[in-house]
Amino acid sequence: MNGPIVHDSGSAIAVRPAEQAEIELKLLAPQGVLEKLREMPVIAQHARNRGVVRRLETVYYDTPERVLFQRGMSLRVRRCGKHFIQTLKFPPDSGRPLARRQWETPVDGITPDLARLPAAEIGDPVTTLAPDALVPAFATKVRRHARQLNLPDASVEIAFDEGIIEAGTRQELLSEIELELKSGNAGALFDLGAQLLDTAPLQIGTRSKAERGYALAFDVVQPAVKAEPVVGITAEHAVDDVIALLAGSCWQHLLNNHAVAREGSDPEGVHQMRVALRRLRTICALFRREIPSPSFEAINGEARWLMQQLGPTRDWDVFAVTTVSRLATAAPEVDLVDLREVVQLQRKSNYAVLQAVLVDPRCSRFLLSLGNWVERRGWRNEIESEALAVLSQPMPTLADKILARWHHKVLKRGAHFRRLDADAQHDLRIDLKKLRYAAEFFSPLYADRARAKRYVARLARLQNSLGRARDIANISALLDTIGQDNRPALRFAVGAMTGWRARDQIAVAKKLRQRWRRFKATSAFWGR
Repeated sequence: MNGPIVHDSGSAIAVRPAEQAEIELKLLAPQGVLEKLREMPVIAQHARNRGVVRRLETVYYDTPERVLFQRGMSLRVRRCGKHFIQTLKFPPDSGRPLARRQWETPVDGITPDLARLPAAEIGDPVTTLAPDALVPAFATKVRRHARQLNLPDASVEIAFDEGIIEAGTRQELLSEIELELKSGNAGALFDLGAQLLDTAPLQIGTRSKAERGYALAFDVVQPAVKAEPVVGITAEHAVDDVIALLAGSCWQHLLNNHAVAREGSDPEGVHQMRVALRRLRTICALFRREIPSPSFEAINGEARWLMQQLGPTRDWDVFAVTTVSRLATAAPEVDLVDLREVVQLQRKSNYAVLQAVLVDPRCSRFLLSLGNWVERRGWRNEIESEALAVLSQPMPTLADKILARWHHKVLKRGAHFRRLDADAQHDLRIDLKKLRYAAEFFSPLYADRARAKRYVARLARLQNSLGRARDIANISALLDTIGQDNRPALRFAVGAMTGWRARDQIAVAKKLRQRWRRFKATSAFWGR
C-alpha cells in the first residue's frame, strides 16, 4: 500500500484519490517584494508558526495534441522532498472562478500514473488515454514558503512562490502569492488580499501556472471568453441566491478576459470585459429599487470607471477591425494603406494606456472587492428589514416587476422614435441592453420559453442596429483625432470614409425603424 499524500504544508491526507474542491486566490507580485510581504503584521499575528520552506519541482504532462489543455485540464507530477504527487485539475466551476475540482494521488516517480486515478469517476479523456500517450510539456521550479493562518472566520494557507517556468530553452519568472481556503468563509481570501495590496502593487492572477506554462511552451494565445448563460436559476430560488449567481457569473466573465485585454492579444478581450461590466451594472440597476443597498452604488461606480477606461480602446478596435474593413469591401479602389497605418498607431497608443490601467492597484482592488461582495453577499448590508424580506422571497414575483418596469421605460424613451437624435438613441440603447440582460437572466423562470426567446431575439436585433448606428456616429470623432496629416492617399481615404459613413447612416436608419416597430409589437413573456 502506498504512503500518505503529503501537501506542501506538510500535512497528510488519505491515500484514496478522492475528488477535492480547491478554493484559491492567486496574486501576482513584482520581483523582490515577497520577503517584505511575508513580514506583514496581519500574517505574523495570525500565523500558527514560522511556516515551512520547500523546493518544489513540477513537470506538467499532456498528449502531443494537447488533449488535456483543450478540455481546460492540467496534469502535473510534483516532487516535494522524497514524495511525488500527481494532480489532475479541472477548469474553474461556473460562477466560482476560485474553485477548481482536482484529484491527487501519490506516484512512484516524476512520471504520471493514470491507473491511480479514478478514471470512471473523472471520465474522458482520462478513460481513453493510453498509458504512454503523455509527454512532458513544461516544468516549474519554485521555492515556496507556506504558512497556515487562523483568521477570524477562516483557516487559510498562504504560499509565497518564487521561481521559474521552463519550456525547452524558454524561461519565465514566477513571483506570486497563493491564498488557499482550508476552512471557513472564502471572503477571508479577499480581505487578506486587500490588506496585502495596501503594502505592494499586486494584481489578481487570472491564469494558473499551467496556463502560463502552455503559453510559454506552445505560444498559446489565451482567447477571449464570451458570457455564458447563468445556469441553475429556477423559480424556487430566492432573490438573494439569484443575485449571487448573476454577480458571480459577471465576476468570472470579467476575470476570464482580464489577461487577454491586458496583453492585447485579441480585441475581443476588451469587448468582453465591457460586456461583463455592463451586465454587472445592469444587476445593480435591476435590484437597487427594491433592495436599496449602498453597495450597489459602490460596485456600479467602480464598474463605470473601468468601462470608461476601456471605452477608447474599444472604439479604435471597432474602427480598425470592422469599420475600415467594411469600407475596403464597399470601395476596393480606395487606397487604405496610410489610413490603416495611422489607425494602428492609435490602437497601440490606447492599448499602452489601458495596460497601465489594468495593472493599476485601483483595478486590482475593484476585482478583489467584487469577489468579496459576491462571496459575502454584500448587498445584504445596511438595508432595512423590508429589503431583507425581499431577499428571502422567491424570484419570480420580483422578476415580473423588474421586467415590466424596464419594458415600460424602454417604450417611453423610444416614443417619437423617428425624431431621436444620436445621443437619445444612445440612451435608448443603454436601456435596451439592460432590458435584454434582464430578459436573459430571468427567462429560465418562465414556462413559455418560445415567447421569451422571440422577445430576446427581437430585442437583440434592435440593440445591435442601435450599436451599428452608434459606431457610425463615432466615426467623425475618431477621424478628427487622426490629425492634419496631408498625405494625399490618407486625405482621400478620410474623405471616402466620411462619404461612406453618410450613406451607411441612411441604410441603418431605415432598418432601425423596422426593428423598433417589430419590437413594439412583441408581446411580453412575463406576468402570471
